[in-house]
Parts: sequence; structure tokens; C-alpha cells
Amino acid sequence: MNTKELDSKYVAHTYARFPLEIVRGKGALAYDEEGKEYLDLSSGIAVNTFGYGDEEWANSVSSQLLSLQHTSNLYYTSPCATLAKLLCEKTGMSKVFFSNSGAEANECAIKLARAHGEKKGGKDCFKIICLESSFHGRTLATLAATGQAVFHEKFQPLPEGFVFAKAGDIESVEKLIEENNCCAVFMELIQGEGGVNVLEKEFVQKVYSLAKENDLLFMIDEVQTGNGRTGKLYAYMHYDVKPDVFTTAKGLGGGLPIGACVMGEKAQDLLSFGDHGSTFGGNPAVCAGAVNIISRLTDEFLSEVTAKGEYLKKKLSETEGIREISGMGMMLGFLAEKESAEVISAAREKGLLVIKAKNKIRLLPPLCVTYEQLDKAVEILASCVR
Repeated sequence: MNTKELDSKYVAHTYARFPLEIVRGKGALAYDEEGKEYLDLSSGIAVNTFGYGDEEWANSVSSQLLSLQHTSNLYYTSPCATLAKLLCEKTGMSKVFFSNSGAEANECAIKLARAHGEKKGGKDCFKIICLESSFHGRTLATLAATGQAVFHEKFQPLPEGFVFAKAGDIESVEKLIEENNCCAVFMELIQGEGGVNVLEKEFVQKVYSLAKENDLLFMIDEVQTGNGRTGKLYAYMHYDVKPDVFTTAKGLGGGLPIGACVMGEKAQDLLSFGDHGSTFGGNPAVCAGAVNIISRLTDEFLSEVTAKGEYLKKKLSETEGIREISGMGMMLGFLAEKESAEVISAAREKGLLVIKAKNKIRLLPPLCVTYEQLDKAVEILASCVR
């Protein structure tokens, strides 16, 4: 049996896979089992920060694997501590809890919010304000925090405690605060799965002020937007706000599973011994890779990400059949004249890999993508969107 047949027989049918087996890659290029080349503008859904086969990252991981691959959180390890220090120093935050995924990082944020609520107003203070069209993960709690009903089907009853405001509507946030015993607000600054919707700076700053005025934890989901994706180290840095908690994953690991819940001064002491844990969280090999990733996201490199993003957005805006372009940096989305599924299929046939975000085409190139590769991508898209 070939790989596709084995997958069909033995892997749970939770994914509508594209008819493509990727066997190797280098930078922004991927290759199938027959050697066909693809320009990949999805980077594993914003995971492969420096693309496929990045030797500097791979050497960091493999070197650590040969000395210590795992030891559990009963002991200290240098890569875990070093990564936490880097994240705190680069963000001005105070403490980090490491997990294995974005959903788990968000679970930790939810527990922090509940702990803050109990401290603030007792056991009845547990409501978390989220946004419509948001996506925070697929565990039961993060599904409940996700503001899209389509993800809730089949899994009722979901955990209670989440109320939803309309993105951009500050009055809806104010009303939820008035009508509920709230402990936190939790939102993505660019709603990736929701359609690459960028929140307005004025709205975010008003929510930030409301959180401060009402003693709510201000929590940002940076699972997809973080680690240089938007041209800043973290997307909240575009908004002149400082979260009490932010979560991240995906690009932090560069291709290996990691999540991080990063806490500011207000949240750093809410969890104590025994309140939370993770067997694999802070794994030495994964953290060694993440240290390499974060260390390379310099201001100079991030300015280049911004420039490439602006270049790509301009090229898309000049292409017939493309409209409603949204996003920042290397996280962009657009509508096409044709259905997105049809565009994605046609582009794949022509050697370009892109993905969906609701009814939009979503572009998440590796941050090392070249201008020539962006030109080629737009050329292929131009032939597919009309």
C-alpha cells in the first residue's frame, strides 16, 4: 500500500487532505513523491518560520537531541530556561509556561483568567469576553472560546464561561462587561481562521482601557500572528498595548510542536505548584530549536518581513480578479472572483500551495521567501483567480 492508501486505512478521517504527498523541501520549495516542485505559501500553516530544511535550526535541534532529548519538568534544563529568558526579555513580560500546542497554551490562559477571577470576585467571577469569528483551538475549552458556531456542532454541551462581542464594536464589549461577572478579555488581533480579519487599532486600545478599568486580564492569542509573522515579533506590538497574558505556538518551534503562555506582572503569580503541568512542555530539543528561531528574528530581519508583506500586498492589489486584501506582513488573505477551493486546486496543479480562511485565500509564506518567489506566486494566482 502507498502512503495515501495507508493513511486512508489507518489514520482517523479528521482531515480533508489535498491529493499531495510532500516528501522533502528546501526553503519555500516542497517536492512530492514524483519530484514535482511546489512553491509553498502556507509554511505548514505558519509553522515553518524559515522554511523547509533550515540547517541552522536543524543543527540546533539535532545537537540537543544527541545530548538530552527529554527529562520531564521534575528537573531543570538549559534550553527551557534560555527560551523563557529570551521571550521575557524581548517582550517585557515576566514568566512563561511551556506546552505542546497553541490550544494548550490557550488552555493555560483560560486557567489564568479563572484564577484571576476567583481572586478578584470569587467563584462566580469566571466569564471571559471573546470575539465573534475568533478561533482559539479544538480542545473543549478552546472550542467554547471560539466565536464560530460551526466548530461547536457535535460537541455540546461545551464548557460555560465565554461570552462574545462583535469585533470592532466597543459598545458590545461594554455591554458584556456590564451584564456579566467577567474576569478577562481574550482575542486575536488578526483573526486567521476567521478570514484574516485585522482588528482596528482604536478598537483594541479601547478594549485595553476597559480591561484596565474593570480589572480584567487583557489576553492576546498570538498562536498564528506571533514570532515575526506580521513584521513585529508579536502582533500586539503594532497596537501600542501590553497584554497581561499572550499565547503563542506555531512558528515558535519552527517545525516542532511547542506552545507558550507568556505572563506579565499581573498574571505571573496566579498559578502555583500543582496548578498546571505538561509532560512534554519545555522539551529540551524543541526549546533549542525555538531559541534558534527567536534569536534570528532581529529588528533588521523583521523590517524585511514587513517590506516583503507590503510588496506582496501591492502585487496582489494590481492583479485582476483579486479583491478585499487583508492582513499584515506575511499573513495575508484575499477574495477571488472564483470560489476559493477552485483557486486553491488550480494553483496546486500549477505548483503553488495556498490555503483557505473561510471564503478567502490565505497566504502564510515562510519568512525567508524571496521576492522572486513572491513574483512567481502572484503570477500563478493571476492565472487561477478569474
